[in-house]
Amino acid sequence: MAKRIIQVEEKVPFKMLLPLSVQHMFAMFGASVLVPYLFGINPAIALFMNGLGTLLFILITKKKAPAYLGSSFAFIAPATIIIKNMGYQYALGGFVAVGFCGCILAGIFYKFGTKWIDVVLPAAAMGPVVALIGLELSSSAASTAGLLDKVVDPKNLIVFLVTLLVAVFGSVCFKKFWSVIPILIAVVCGYVAAVLCGMIDFTPVLKASFFAIPHFQFPKFNINAIVMMLPVLLVIASEHIGHQLVTGKIVGRDLIKDPGLHRSLFADNFSTMISGLIGSVPTTTYGENIGVMAVTGVYSVQVIAGAAILSIICSFIGPVAALIQTIPNPVIGGISFLLYGMIGTSGLRVLVDHQVDYGKSTNLILTSVIFVVGLSGIKISIGNISLSGMVLACMVGMILSLVFHLLGKCHMLNEE
Repeated sequence: MAKRIIQVEEKVPFKMLLPLSVQHMFAMFGASVLVPYLFGINPAIALFMNGLGTLLFILITKKKAPAYLGSSFAFIAPATIIIKNMGYQYALGGFVAVGFCGCILAGIFYKFGTKWIDVVLPAAAMGPVVALIGLELSSSAASTAGLLDKVVDPKNLIVFLVTLLVAVFGSVCFKKFWSVIPILIAVVCGYVAAVLCGMIDFTPVLKASFFAIPHFQFPKFNINAIVMMLPVLLVIASEHIGHQLVTGKIVGRDLIKDPGLHRSLFADNFSTMISGLIGSVPTTTYGENIGVMAVTGVYSVQVIAGAAILSIICSFIGPVAALIQTIPNPVIGGISFLLYGMIGTSGLRVLVDHQVDYGKSTNLILTSVIFVVGLSGIKISIGNISLSGMVLACMVGMILSLVFHLLGKCHMLNEE
């Protein structure tokens, strides 16, 4: 029996809305709070901005693009250097500048259209690029779960397996309402297993004050910090296009055309700009939440908006935020293990749905080169920015596709 799909514009009753929204919030939480930890700031401000940024994204994209915005990892390398040498407020200035330039880039896309995407990212290139979004994160999921440690802790393994197996078999076997919240159920079961294994320390929850205001601060601007940060725009633009492509394939709609890449890219970067202005970390569309949609078949923006509102509320309620922070890494790793795999499978689905003909050497070469570049670990540095994985593979694929397109045009001219 086919899974019931809850489409983008559909409303869900409150008894379903709450658990579905909590599910999305939990899915993004583990990765999203890591970025503010690395920057040495309280994660509460990131929770606040993730929620606000998501609501802005939904509004700007006219409620047509289901996406949850979490903390961006693309800024970590340059921001860490700026924070060390100048202080966090100058990094905030860099976030604002990158977000502003991203909004200008969105305007360029609006002016000149997006037909070029079909040229530089044909199905033979788009499929592996989308697949790499999930595949390159697979080691991250295993690392988060503690499975790549020299000596694997049996407790980590138990909690990881409980979480993963509940998510896997729940997605297949659960019926009716339970079938749309397997991720949430898996998180709860994994957490219970962690409690039984003695892995949870509730001291931070007991000590947290009930009401706490996130720490807001304002940016300072320095031209050197801004120049150091600007190359990140190349990374986040490529990442954003990839996420919109894979989300479109999952929900069965061309989000590049409607609501349009210009709207979603503007919303993404506008959120990052606001983040910098209030003291939070940059935001981006999140692979974990794309994975949740792929697993559950729930694409409703109402559900994602509900998760955003919950995230904002949690940023002000100390014990709740502290409780969520006690979720152990093996639980997050177990969930991510499945979600990243689902994103990878979505990329392979692109190849199947478009019936890519690998009898054509150009298709075979495109897919092969993109996969090898993305999974080989190759890195190219531009200043303090390192391009690797999906981003580098996407750029190589776009250049190669464009070359093949121009060669094809030249061949046609020669024939004429």
